[in-house]
Amino acid sequence: KAFMAEARKLGKARALAAPKLAASITQAMQNLGMQGGQFQVQLQALDEPASHGLEEVQFLVAGHAGSTPRPVGKVASGGELSRIALAIAVTTSQLGTAQTLIFDEVDAGVGGAVAETVGRLMKQLGKDRQVLAVTHLPQVAACAHHHLYVSKEADSEGTSSSVQVIDTDARVQELARMLGGNGLSETSLAHAREMLQP
Repeated sequence: KAFMAEARKLGKARALAAPKLAASITQAMQNLGMQGGQFQVQLQALDEPASHGLEEVQFLVAGHAGSTPRPVGKVASGGELSRIALAIAVTTSQLGTAQTLIFDEVDAGVGGAVAETVGRLMKQLGKDRQVLAVTHLPQVAACAHHHLYVSKEADSEGTSSSVQVIDTDARVQELARMLGGNGLSETSLAHAREMLQP
């Protein structure tokens, strides 16, 4: 009887919170290269009570306008999944207790202004927790507080990876390389310096 009372209370709270959460995440998706995309929180009543209550919570997503929302794990690509995770993290950033967030190529398939938005959102999240991001875009890398350069080397023994912290000058060069390839020009170096300005 006590369980049912608490479970019903939880169900009512979920019913109130679900549309608000869905609207907030849908709004965040619009700025992350998923214009027209939609996020839904579906509450499905269970036949039998469970340890987590009387309903199953499922996240549904439509990556673009005109598509039907389906379970997030079945329709989202890796890049979309990372951006949806970023939208959720930003929307709920004051609620969660996770002290480290890891994004693997959250910027896949985007560029320009969207990439800059992704970088700024991750920087915002980094104010009260640790955020680690793997990126190939200079707009995202320029927003980081620290920049680590990962490289691979192959020899007769096999392949090894190394990670190196890069300082301001090396960081400018790395951003310039990300902008314009291996041939560093004064233009790409100047652009990289500009990107690192607060």
